[in-house]
Amino acid sequence: MMINLDPVERKLFDAFKDIEVIDAHEHLAPEEERIKSGVDIVCLLAWPYTGTDLMSSGMPQETTDLEGWGRYSSKTYLKLINTKIPLKERWSMISPYLKNIRYGSYARAVYLSIKEFYGFDEINDENYEEISDAMRKANKPGIYRKILREKCNIRTALTQAGRTDYDMDLLIPLMPGFPWCDVYSKKQIEEREKYMGCNARNLDDYLQMIESCLKQWKDEGVVGVKIRVRPLVESDKRKASSLFKDIIRDPKRVLPDPNPLQSYLYDEMLEMCAAMDLVVAVHTGMWGDFRKLNPLYIIPLLVKHPNTKFDIYHMGMPWVRETGIIGKNFPNAWLNLCWSHVISPRMAMSALDEWIDLVPVNKIIAFGGDYGSQSAECIYGHLHMAKENIARVLGGRIKDGLMSMKDAVSLAEEWFYNVPRELYNL
Repeated sequence: MMINLDPVERKLFDAFKDIEVIDAHEHLAPEEERIKSGVDIVCLLAWPYTGTDLMSSGMPQETTDLEGWGRYSSKTYLKLINTKIPLKERWSMISPYLKNIRYGSYARAVYLSIKEFYGFDEINDENYEEISDAMRKANKPGIYRKILREKCNIRTALTQAGRTDYDMDLLIPLMPGFPWCDVYSKKQIEEREKYMGCNARNLDDYLQMIESCLKQWKDEGVVGVKIRVRPLVESDKRKASSLFKDIIRDPKRVLPDPNPLQSYLYDEMLEMCAAMDLVVAVHTGMWGDFRKLNPLYIIPLLVKHPNTKFDIYHMGMPWVRETGIIGKNFPNAWLNLCWSHVISPRMAMSALDEWIDLVPVNKIIAFGGDYGSQSAECIYGHLHMAKENIARVLGGRIKDGLMSMKDAVSLAEEWFYNVPRELYNL
């Protein structure tokens, strides 16, 4: 499964084994949740990356899609990860389609991980039960430490699972900020009120709720909030206040997307994040109807909120060049390669090679696995691929006479560890 590296690239890849890593993006619930829910090979393959490829290749699906994000809530996905349903039944859903995605980069991370942890080169009708048995036996307290620390040399992982009950050593939380701002109805306001245990009679009350929530999260060890890049309209407090009153008065009223209330709430929350030194992580590019996730939509926010730190996720794929220019031009924008190495290694390598020309190197974060609890093993495979990609990019620079081996290893250490540590004040 190891790709052919030339001697320079191989030397770099081997040197990267000793680099301590800060994993800059995961979706890991606390370990006890993984142990309680159970794992098997179908759960691992169902995680929306290989799961998306399986569905794209023709696997039937029942989906309750919401704005292109429905892989996480589709009936098919929820069935595949439900270990109470017999393994044979769930395996029969995916096995006819596995051959269609076998050579994709999503699948490669799975196969690398299964080989490393359980000793299997293939996943098929003859061995899926055996692999699943091995996964179940390993699924006990300490599994995260084995995967992250022992196998990956990950010092800590920034994780987003909508909760803060972590040990703050191996896992450190970010929390979703966008539900506070993407407000279209009274029902959504009531959901936020229930979460905070108070009422918002007007827009100022609601802003106080947001601020209280952010302070609470900060006190609980949260280091950032996550939003999704999106087109916004002009922010106007008077219009925002009027719309807030309208949806409070009329439970049937649903605001359009985008709307002035939404834009105003984003502006206010981003300023609060700056004041509390919370990084704003931004999903850009890949997923569903990705037209709405163009990283260029973040530029007005970068300009309007110069004191807010933005961590721009996923290289903005497929807009990798535009994202590079954003990182070059705006001091408050960092560029995060999380997820990117398994979306497309070649796109990631090509973009990173250009980014070295464009972007100050202290603005680039090398890795985030972007996996959930039931697919945590895949972090290993993804990190393996990330190190291959970076070794090939920096190896080319060495061969071109643009840097030394020592420079290249030092640069990788910055990207894998120092840059995310400094950005998130870890």
